[in-house]
Amino acid sequence: MSTTAADLAHGHHHDHAHDTPHGWRRWLFATNHKDIGTMYLIFAFVMLLEGGTLALMLRAELFKPGLQLFNPEFFNQLTTMHGLVMVFGAIMPAFVGFANWMIPLQIGCSDMAFARMNNFSFWLMVPAAIMLTASFFLPGGATAAGWTLYAPLSVQMGPGMDAAIFSLHILGASSIMGSINIITTILNMRAPGMTLMKMPMFAWTWLITAYLLIAVMPVLAGAITMVLTDRHFGTSFFNAAGGGDPVMYQHIFWFFGHPEVYIMILPAFGIISHIVPAFARKPLFGYSSMVYATSSIAILSFIVWAHHMFTTGMPVTGQLFFMYSTMLIAVPTGVKVFNWLATMWKGSMTFETPMLFAVGFIFVFTMGGFTGLILAVAPVDIQLQDTYYVVAHFHYVLVAGSLFALFAGSYFWLPKWSGRMYNEGLGKLHFWSSLISFNVTFFPMHFLGLAGMPRRYADYATQFTDFHEIATIGAFWFGLSQLIFLYNVLQTWAGQKGEPAPAKPWDGAEGLEWTVPSPAPHHTFEEPPMVK
Repeated sequence: MSTTAADLAHGHHHDHAHDTPHGWRRWLFATNHKDIGTMYLIFAFVMLLEGGTLALMLRAELFKPGLQLFNPEFFNQLTTMHGLVMVFGAIMPAFVGFANWMIPLQIGCSDMAFARMNNFSFWLMVPAAIMLTASFFLPGGATAAGWTLYAPLSVQMGPGMDAAIFSLHILGASSIMGSINIITTILNMRAPGMTLMKMPMFAWTWLITAYLLIAVMPVLAGAITMVLTDRHFGTSFFNAAGGGDPVMYQHIFWFFGHPEVYIMILPAFGIISHIVPAFARKPLFGYSSMVYATSSIAILSFIVWAHHMFTTGMPVTGQLFFMYSTMLIAVPTGVKVFNWLATMWKGSMTFETPMLFAVGFIFVFTMGGFTGLILAVAPVDIQLQDTYYVVAHFHYVLVAGSLFALFAGSYFWLPKWSGRMYNEGLGKLHFWSSLISFNVTFFPMHFLGLAGMPRRYADYATQFTDFHEIATIGAFWFGLSQLIFLYNVLQTWAGQKGEPAPAKPWDGAEGLEWTVPSPAPHHTFEEPPMVK
């Protein structure tokens, strides 16, 4: 009998060696969560470079007053496309890539629930991104209505606007499919013994994020479909002459747009909640309060949308409601920051690159949160509406928030993905270079906004020159710093440098993903592990 069992086992392994397709088929027909996660991460980084290039073109124009390089119309196309590419092409797909890679490993299941749908939801993104980028070459160029695509501007744009609408529809469908997949996987495929309240924080934050996505993506689809019918089919949803209301577009858009901001930050909270305990060598302080805080943020995110609209002639009662509800969101967010600090308190901390990015995240994200509180105050917001103060605020939250967390997570799990340790010196150089250049770029924008510099303007009065020059220098420095990251990852992945990584490269790290070898084998957890 023993030989047959050995033969069966051998045959079993043999099959698995063969069912990994090689070459282009492996990627085109990928159903393995790790392959799809890798493709999402590569796609997101390519889009990050594209969105970053558009941003550097903007900053180059703003280096001096007067029109240097581009006419104002093209400048606004750059502004709009930078926002759309970064939000829908870089940040969101990067977090979906992390979800694909890490959630099955963290909850001890063999793959995502719907493997083929997973493949489809990735491959939808590629034509959508190509179409969005190619809209620059259509007659009249890309959409220049701002990333929010406000009517009536969006109703008057050329065919580039239609390309943007179609592209967002496809990206939205991809997000909804990804979310259904994540929810089903987390709720039905956890390892035996892993109750919801024993689940890793990253899985929790993504479970909540996926519900948010399913709730709000159809709202965006509705808003841009109404723009489309206003443009081509004679409706007048947003045309006052036909009985419509352009402000209604803002209500519908921000009902999507505000939860969207939390969609881009909640998974970041999850990543930071893994890294801080690992390098403080202590369990996460207040796990259950973290779960409840995340849920509270998600629920509150639905009742604050009109704080983007204080200047639209809202009645005072409306202003007060949105002002107080916005301030309320600071409470669960503050709970999270407190819990991270309490986790670090009296821990035996070391500062490898993932921890540096995590601490940098907490510091700079908190600053972004405070400027958000300032903007929550209606009379202050009316002064600062559509100025560079707002630009500074949301870049503090989204660059130093989402992007820094993505870098932290990349360095943290890269040994598990690639099987090799990255170059720690390059990692630290990337962190310090990014942190300093980020602040050089965006901190002066607070002063520009307070002095009344409007955003989305290609030209400005000479008194703003100094801060614009500083910001432009910082922006080019920040952009070039990301090439250090690219080089470090490619060098690690190619396996030319770096020690082979052990199964658990960080001594404080906890979780099922550290029980499988590094690099994580193509198929993991054929037998679900038992969670004590």
